[in-house]
Amino acid sequence: MSIADNTFSMSTMFDALQHVRLSKGISGSIPPPGFIPRASAVSNTRLNPLFNLMTNGEGVAQFKEMISKLDRRQLHMMVSLLTLDADYFMEVVRNKNGSRRVQKLLGISDDVDALFYAAILRRFLHIMTDKYASYVATRAMVVFEREKKKAMYEHILHYALDIACEKHGCIALNEVITDVDDPYYRNQLLDVVAHNALFLSNDASGNFVVQHVLKLYDLRCTHNVAVSLRGHCVDLSFKQYGSYIVEKLVEAEETMAVVVVELLECGGDRLMRLGRNEFGSFVVAKALSVTQEMSRVDLFSALVHKLMPFLHLLRRSHGSNIANILESTIQGS
Repeated sequence: MSIADNTFSMSTMFDALQHVRLSKGISGSIPPPGFIPRASAVSNTRLNPLFNLMTNGEGVAQFKEMISKLDRRQLHMMVSLLTLDADYFMEVVRNKNGSRRVQKLLGISDDVDALFYAAILRRFLHIMTDKYASYVATRAMVVFEREKKKAMYEHILHYALDIACEKHGCIALNEVITDVDDPYYRNQLLDVVAHNALFLSNDASGNFVVQHVLKLYDLRCTHNVAVSLRGHCVDLSFKQYGSYIVEKLVEAEETMAVVVVELLECGGDRLMRLGRNEFGSFVVAKALSVTQEMSRVDLFSALVHKLMPFLHLLRRSHGSNIANILESTIQGS
């Protein structure tokens, strides 16, 4: 039976209500950050009519047409059923189709948004770090009115590092950082990332958040990231994702010198090993090309002088790109 044939009537909702087992003590209040949800109190969700309606494989367009026929009372009852139990709501939004359909219900009315707002904050960290549920939260931050957005931004700030260090959370956090429309919270988020840049840069997921904020070309944030990573750029350059971050700092005129000076201050043998490393070689080559392009003759010449004794070793390694630059300086002299 298609979704079009399964019009969500009042009787359907009452049927759904009988199947949703609300646990004792559930309230509409929003718990503080750090709240740890209990184990799921909802059983047999797969057999629940409302759950099936929200998660079946029928098209989103048909779902939109169906909800457009509901009056305000019916819509409110439907969303009430979806959001009264935290575990039940989580089961819906972590489903690909359920997530898409909840997103379609966001922004329809203030009273419906109030129900979703409370439900999202009850399981905020779990929602923000789930592949599909996170889209519900990020969409809510776009359509909610100002006060609800502010509360969600406060939760983002509180959980920022936990979210950043999750496989799907880092993607959601990057989206929030891109879309945040409040200058105060945008700066607060950038500061959290910048001040924790070393920790995040060494994390398999968190490094993507540092990369993302550097791509925003916010001068203040880029400077703060460089300050946090000063003294650690060589270590990071030996790592795949860390090298991407260091390259971004080299590309920015305001922070290029921070990295190059650190390269010059490290031992010649270590710089040689970095130049021959499959990831570090790109950082060293970038430092050479950028200092040359920016006419920083002092830094470029110092790098060439320090690397030249290792030219023969660089040729027979991942550092062949560096060797090419060094050879061009010999030919040009």
